[in-house]
Amino acid sequence: MLRTLKQYLIPLLLILVSINAYTQDVLRGEVRIEREPILGGLVDAVYPLDDEAAYRRALEQAASFFAAQIYGWSFHYDIGERARGIAEEFELTPLGDIPWGDPQLFVTHAHFDGTSLSVWLDYRPNPAQRRRLEIWSSGTIRSAQAIGFQPLVAWGEDVQWRTLRENALKDAARSAVRTMLRGSERNRPKQVTGLISLQSFPSFWIDSGRWAVRARFRVEIREIIPFAVY
Repeated sequence: MLRTLKQYLIPLLLILVSINAYTQDVLRGEVRIEREPILGGLVDAVYPLDDEAAYRRALEQAASFFAAQIYGWSFHYDIGERARGIAEEFELTPLGDIPWGDPQLFVTHAHFDGTSLSVWLDYRPNPAQRRRLEIWSSGTIRSAQAIGFQPLVAWGEDVQWRTLRENALKDAARSAVRTMLRGSERNRPKQVTGLISLQSFPSFWIDSGRWAVRARFRVEIREIIPFAVY
């Protein structure tokens, strides 16, 4: 049976971790949920959110970010080139998730601020997950920061409550990989594959009719295929 949301509200005292960082024992981050969401130019099917729905969305969003820190994604990037008529395509595939009701996920602080809910959450990774985090800190992994965008208006699409933010985060990951390649490759490659994870919780805001997100990633490039192969 699913745990009720109130069971997540367990006070954790004297946890000495820095904001949006992790230690061997604790991951921490903040999630903000709009109680009057507008998705793709349309009012959300649930509007306005009651307390229970807002808390649930915060937990689901946080679980996805913690999973992105621990497991990350594999990526496949076709760089694209207009002169050759090659489209740019970037795909992410999640490598793991954190299920609903995971007892390692805790809400440590929550408050309503106008029409938004701000929630601080902690996640206590198990030994296997801590080993994954150690791998993301190994010498073969590089750090990269980028900003991604996604239009607020998406007419005609079946827009779910997390879709627009996820698309903005995907665009930030693409930008991070592209910037990294520009710094290391003399010639533009055709395709790149590798692994990428969140280093900390991303920060979202609205910018000129678009969702914008600033995110810091850890990236491991596994294979670079140059145009010369084709």
